Amino acid sequence: MDTLLHNDSPFKTIISFHKLIESFEEIAQSDVDYRSNYAKAILKEIKPLPELRTGIEDFSIIPKNESLIKNLLADLFPTALTHNEIKAVTIPFQNLSFNYTERFKNILSNAGSEFDMEIRDFDDHQFYINNCCLILATYYHQKIDFNKPFFYDIPDENGIIKHYRILYNADFMEIIPTENSVQLTQEDIDLLIDNYNDIELWKSKFPVRSWILKGFGIVSLFDATTESAISNLKSNLLKPDSKTVAIDEIVSGIFKSIFKISDLKVGFIVYNPEEEKFIRPVKYDNQLQSFLLSKDQEVDCKNAFFGCSFENLLDNKEPLVISSVKKFIEQSENKKLGEHLLKQGIQSCVFAPIIKDGHLLGVVELVSRKEKDLNSVNATKLELVLPYLTDTIDRYNTDMQHQIEAIIQREYTTIHPSVYWKFKRESQNYFQNTNHTKDYIFKEIVFKNVYPLYGQIDIKGSSEHRNETVKKDLKNQLTALLKIFESQDPNTNLVLLEQRKFELESFRNELDSPLKADTEQYIQRYIEEEIHPLLKNTKETEKSQKLERQYLESLDEKSGLFYQERKKFDNAMSIINKRLATILDKKQIEAQQIYPHYYERFKTDGVEHNLYIGASIAPSKPFDIMYLHNLRLWQLQTLCEMELEHHQLKESLPYELDVTSLILVFSAPLSIRFRMDEKRFDVDGTYNARYEVVKKRIDKSNIKGTKERITEKEKITIVYSQNSEEAEYLKYIKYLQHKKILEPSIEQFEVEDLQGVSGLRAIRVKVINSNTNAVKQKITYQDLLDELN
Repeated sequence: MDTLLHNDSPFKTIISFHKLIESFEEIAQSDVDYRSNYAKAILKEIKPLPELRTGIEDFSIIPKNESLIKNLLADLFPTALTHNEIKAVTIPFQNLSFNYTERFKNILSNAGSEFDMEIRDFDDHQFYINNCCLILATYYHQKIDFNKPFFYDIPDENGIIKHYRILYNADFMEIIPTENSVQLTQEDIDLLIDNYNDIELWKSKFPVRSWILKGFGIVSLFDATTESAISNLKSNLLKPDSKTVAIDEIVSGIFKSIFKISDLKVGFIVYNPEEEKFIRPVKYDNQLQSFLLSKDQEVDCKNAFFGCSFENLLDNKEPLVISSVKKFIEQSENKKLGEHLLKQGIQSCVFAPIIKDGHLLGVVELVSRKEKDLNSVNATKLELVLPYLTDTIDRYNTDMQHQIEAIIQREYTTIHPSVYWKFKRESQNYFQNTNHTKDYIFKEIVFKNVYPLYGQIDIKGSSEHRNETVKKDLKNQLTALLKIFESQDPNTNLVLLEQRKFELESFRNELDSPLKADTEQYIQRYIEEEIHPLLKNTKETEKSQKLERQYLESLDEKSGLFYQERKKFDNAMSIINKRLATILDKKQIEAQQIYPHYYERFKTDGVEHNLYIGASIAPSKPFDIMYLHNLRLWQLQTLCEMELEHHQLKESLPYELDVTSLILVFSAPLSIRFRMDEKRFDVDGTYNARYEVVKKRIDKSNIKGTKERITEKEKITIVYSQNSEEAEYLKYIKYLQHKKILEPSIEQFEVEDLQGVSGLRAIRVKVINSNTNAVKQKITYQDLLDELN
């Protein structure tokens, strides 16, 4: 007898058989002798135990009189059905039961002595309110539908969880109010049914043990394992969180219940129709395994591994069922697949295609370590679950496409979060347009009256440095080839060798002059077509073999040229760009708190950035010119920080490079328009184009009347045209000088006239960098390479 009772209940529970005894008393008065005699015999047998009628509160009496109670209940528990029905006496919602049928006893025995029979997902809160609803329905005659399906989850002797639907019969029970019960009005009842979650309210209207539940109930269990497992699978697959969707343990447990196979395991692979490959979905990595593919593996579906075995699955979309892997190896031409399965201990398996609208989405794998466990008969059970798997994989594919599109938008387009709202609004207009089947004319995305800010940190003399490194690599390669030829056997192709040596020396001498545009490609083609074939067909000495081996090891795999010096330069460029761009991006997050504004950044031979701020970009927030001034000071401070970062990096770089910094001030508001063909923003209108002209040419311009560039290493140059701009930036500089960020001296000069633009002036000021090494920890080149990779 199980007697795990809930502590709090509106009921005082009394087990009583009075209604059943009263029915026996009626039968005893009947004219049917055999029925009358039977009833009289039962009444005589129970007479010494009046508690069976008056009520049992001490439940220990029940097991002491087990045989007597069993005889009393014989009509309700026929002996002929005891091995078929799963039935017992109980009190609804309580874990109190006795007088089990033999089938029920066997189920509990197989579950083990440590198993506690509890209703699935049924807590104290639900228990209390369900009992209250029982009172409302029975005593107050309210039409309340409060009975949801209840289940017991009970393991069998093999550990497979079986699911049993609970059905209650309360014909032999009655509900009686006590003096502590609260008489309810219709208003009270209406209040209760609108406040299911307010347990204190329910307890105030139905105090603990304020009602008597007298009698007994009958619980009947129905084996709903398959239906419940399918429902659990569906609920699991519908969960939005990908991390909980397909955990191997959960899914395998559900399939074990459906197929009644204790060691059943489940796997899954996705079909990629574009490449005709089977792949393991990364989304379910370490959550749902595959028995066909190992981790991170993808296999062409026409691969010999699958052979003709998968032809039926691919072409006819029918499952591949192998009831005996050993026989499959003997009888099938495709032994690779069978041996692969056997190595994993798999003796029987089913590989079922998941189809949506006639297209293959993937394959679900069911495997067992026992022969015949999986076969063509029980494989038909997959028809019950495949629709849910199909919908899930279809959702997975759709979700993946959405995420890919989101990544493309985030990584490869210029739709900044500050202006995303306007693109979204236009897209919603298109989507909601009732005539969207016709050609919809998208409105142009324009932001008017915005103030631009432009800044850059440029790598000084990057083109000259690049050319020098190319020349060094080419010279080193030509020198290495000359050494090889000089060490060759002099009796082999002597005339041709001398000619090639002459040509190589001529190229090397030519590299002492400025590098021409086609020199690198011309020398590369000459080496590949004339020199490398010659190396293969000459007699080599031991010395020449060693030199040639060293030469080949020095060649870059992609270009076929020496790449040592150029690689140092390229790495230095990449490190500087990455470090400076990272600072700018991090500081931008802070800057957005000043006022939402458009931001874009470009990596070229340095880092450039454009900012646009104005009311049209954030129409829901009031705009003030103060936000523009705030952003200008932020920009100047950020460039100072980027300059300091570069100074810290310089001595760790494989190739020393200097940088110059520039800010272009433009106080007139302008409009920016999204260019659909270029997928980027650009200034709008002829007048505003002046700003773009200045941006493109200003960093290469000189101080008026000189040959000196306006930009200089370790200094920030601020270009402007109005006196108010000059006064504003002199205030910022004075503030940063006070903070020991900028040096005291300031240079002011006019900028040479550009094509169509004149009257520009500039301020140049040096960043203080003398203490950066003391403040920051020294960085090694290897650290920078690791960071870059």
